[in-house]
Amino acid sequence: MNHKLITTGLALEGYKIKENLGIVKGIVVRSRSVFGTIGAGFQTLFGGNITIYTDLCERTRYDSFELMVRHAEELGANGIISFRYDANEVMSGVTEVLAYGTAVILEKE
Repeated sequence: MNHKLITTGLALEGYKIKENLGIVKGIVVRSRSVFGTIGAGFQTLFGGNITIYTDLCERTRYDSFELMVRHAEELGANGIISFRYDANEVMSGVTEVLAYGTAVILEKE
């Protein structure tokens, strides 16, 4: 799927929605490793960006996004509208990241 055809909006300029295929999602549940937690603890002593956690968050969002795209492709979609992320702490140190949106078949106007 062309990632340019994924939007947080309700429509995509230059395209019309030919068919709505329903909600698609990609969910990833991750935990911090002991080593990552120790490394991040050292980074907090100096302040600034905690790169270990930033990288973990970016990888998790990317993975959930790609799962959502795969789900949409399995339904025959060529686009996703109303795309969003959601995250929840399942338990201490364990976080769920959900990417979701509406799979659609888009047609160029």
